[in-house]
Amino acid sequence: MPNTLYIEPFSGVAGDMLLSALCDLADAYEEIEKLPQALHLHDGKIEIQTLDKNGIVCRHIKITDTSEETHKHDAHSHSHGAHRHLSDIVSLIENANINDRAKDIAKSIFQIIGESESRIHGIPLEKIHFHEVSGVDSILDIVGCAVLLEKLDIAQTYCDPICVGFGTVKTQHGVLPVPAPATADILKGLPTYKGEEAGERCTPTGAAILKYLNPTFSSPPSPTKQIAYGPGQKNFNSANVVRVSLLENAATQAPPIWVIETNIDDSSSELLGNDFQDGLLAAGAIDFHFTQTLMKKGRPGLLLSALGDEKSRDKIADYILENTSSIGVRYYQTERKILERRKVALETEFGKLLAKESILPSGKTKIKLEYESLKQLAQEHNLSISELQRRIQTHSIRQP
Repeated sequence: MPNTLYIEPFSGVAGDMLLSALCDLADAYEEIEKLPQALHLHDGKIEIQTLDKNGIVCRHIKITDTSEETHKHDAHSHSHGAHRHLSDIVSLIENANINDRAKDIAKSIFQIIGESESRIHGIPLEKIHFHEVSGVDSILDIVGCAVLLEKLDIAQTYCDPICVGFGTVKTQHGVLPVPAPATADILKGLPTYKGEEAGERCTPTGAAILKYLNPTFSSPPSPTKQIAYGPGQKNFNSANVVRVSLLENAATQAPPIWVIETNIDDSSSELLGNDFQDGLLAAGAIDFHFTQTLMKKGRPGLLLSALGDEKSRDKIADYILENTSSIGVRYYQTERKILERRKVALETEFGKLLAKESILPSGKTKIKLEYESLKQLAQEHNLSISELQRRIQTHSIRQP
């Protein structure tokens, strides 16, 4: 069953911190210890350490590059490993002995980093040399997190604002401000704060994993069922850990949704017909409706209300402005409660019929027949839809 993740980066976040926390949640230490072999990274070595961070005892995934005479992998390191192109890393992932879903997650995270480096350096993506994230440690951090996210079947993530730190950090490009340019670029649009202690608290790797998860920055909608901590190796006055939790499945809860609205009183209703409505859905609207309203000066009008998630909000608003006479839209966030539902195929005397089955808060279920499926069966049996519904309701329906 898909799971919901809640991340609390009150001390920042790095790849090894997330790897350690997710590994604890999944209890997948044996699998992660074998990851260097799965990736054919024979210079990689993984050890499980137990650390005490200000009274919080947790396990840390320590990754060592055995090809280096000396190796220091601090909690917020900028590794000096081999410089690889994105194509080299993608090839390494493609040839790994991990499942395809984990491969896709890992490649997506590296793509986020590559696009950021390309923007910063003004170099085409295919020519970018990965510096800090091409070493054995960073590759294992990212691929390990991908394997664990797939194993945990994470479908949705909530997150608190991200502590990024302040000051300077040494990198391959010299001394740079905190957050490092790649980190700052990846975190654009996400809520961050500096914290009270100097130092780098969020790395490009940690930022890219968060960006991939596309978290909702609001209070999680359901109770916590499991908690894990991922430590960094640096010590601060406060506990240098990231807290990661799995939430109870809340079938009737849904993340906040956006309502995008506009009033229309100077456009023909024909222009708001099927073509317009199909385009609205294609723009990302989950649902929409029209409400008759009375405008100023007694003019009759329509209130168009569309529902969409945060990613689709601006696209929906732009579509409305491009395709109606409106010169402005308003939008606001609201909460909703929905029933857990699933598609089912029902066997009737007329043949198979598609329907949606919803689970009520009481635990009882209700079924709604799909209109298009009803229409098709009605045509096949030369019946009206209403007559078909009546006949079906008078006979028992069984689910195969």
